[in-house]
Amino acid sequence: IFYKYEGAGPVGSHKTNTALMQSYLAAADGVRTLATETGAGQWGSALAYAGSRFGIATRVFMVRSSFRQKPGRRTLMEMFGGTVVESPSPTTEAGRRFFDRDPEHPGSLGIAISEAVEVAVKETGVKYALGSVLDSVLMHQTVIGLEAEEQMAELDARPDTVIGCVGGGSNFAGLAFPFLRHNLTGGRRTRFVAAEPEACPSLTRGELRYDSGDSVGLTPLLYMHTLGREFIPPPLHAGGLRYHGMAPLVSYFAAMGLVEPAAVSESAAFDAAVLFMRTEGVLPAPESAHAVAAAVAEALAAKAEGRKRTILFNLSGHGFLDISAYAPNGNGRRS
Repeated sequence: IFYKYEGAGPVGSHKTNTALMQSYLAAADGVRTLATETGAGQWGSALAYAGSRFGIATRVFMVRSSFRQKPGRRTLMEMFGGTVVESPSPTTEAGRRFFDRDPEHPGSLGIAISEAVEVAVKETGVKYALGSVLDSVLMHQTVIGLEAEEQMAELDARPDTVIGCVGGGSNFAGLAFPFLRHNLTGGRRTRFVAAEPEACPSLTRGELRYDSGDSVGLTPLLYMHTLGREFIPPPLHAGGLRYHGMAPLVSYFAAMGLVEPAAVSESAAFDAAVLFMRTEGVLPAPESAHAVAAAVAEALAAKAEGRKRTILFNLSGHGFLDISAYAPNGNGRRS
């Protein structure tokens, strides 16, 4: 079992891979402020960090459930100079649709996207940046798989199963797509497993159709697996996976049968995370823990069948700023 660890960067996740590129291009275009959303805070932290490197201000709408569960990520964003707003907020028309009905609304990535896009549309000098879903973001993240392919070649190893957690799809695609290209050319028959939360199962329970990327309908329509833009998932600790849709390219490969979706319960993810920490000494982010759980399930199945397998998964981020989720009052089941 191999894992590609993306938690060693400045903000502890893979998100910096695209944040740096987007901030660089924005700075070259004279953009003064980037508006965005964030679920668990990894993307918001990455963009605030990257913006600070290129002299760009960042305004981050953070989903309320994560805003309150993960104060450390808010602190990190603010230390990099970012402005963090709890979403849904009363500061935008999109946010007020939900805030006025329920000031304690748990929020969703779809709502936070609506708020950020509205700000970009209405305010001069502000552009919108997205941390997942779009083709360009997935392309930026393929540095993960390209590195992993070279690293495994040095060890004379080749994965027959590649696994990643999926919310919008960027870290999974980043690892999987460089390997998947060999399947498309007929050179290999690697399996690709996309591990999503049972509570927000866009691939396993969603419809493949055109839908808006945000909750209000401000974005262009995307052809993707979706639970519907109105879907509000429960307040999971894996806040980065609480998105109603899946990246169009990941959706396409799932429809082709090249990507196998797997729904993972939050308790199974937490159990796998604790097992991984005790074994490897690294605490996974709750999102990444879904990939760990899927890898454990694949390994146990191979063991039961007496088959040799080579499994590669993406450990997309560390969970040090999610430590409260693992405390006795967290939602995960721990032994």
